Amino acid sequence: MLQKLLRNKADNIFIQLFRYALVGGSSFLIDFGLLYALTEYGHIYYLLSATISFLAGLIVNYLLSITWVFTEKILQNRFWEFLIFAIIGGIGLLINIGLLYFFTEICQAHYLLSKMLATLFTLFWNFFARKYALFNNYKTTKAHEK
Repeated sequence: MLQKLLRNKADNIFIQLFRYALVGGSSFLIDFGLLYALTEYGHIYYLLSATISFLAGLIVNYLLSITWVFTEKILQNRFWEFLIFAIIGGIGLLINIGLLYFFTEICQAHYLLSKMLATLFTLFWNFFARKYALFNNYKTTKAHEK
């Protein structure tokens, strides 16, 4: 079972979601760590720090996603694939920053707690948008049948 979850080809959506959660966790650690470091030690406004740290996490997420999570591709051109991946990530960033602001400024939560909450919402947006826009086995299979 562990072999299937971690090593075999991931064509099952639940295995992909599990792997994406691990990838997202790694990306989140980079994102969260940079947010904290830039805000607390770099004295950068938390929303700007969040943007910078999110972009660093996006790059890590992309690299791990294309090598380990999603095995089926719709696009073979890496430039276009990354561009669409980044656009989806950009929308995720807007969701993340909007929720971070909402939880911090409106709900008066600490910005790090707000970041954790915002990330949970963003994780699902990013996974399903990327899964169906870029790495959908169904679309690839149906295109080959025609």
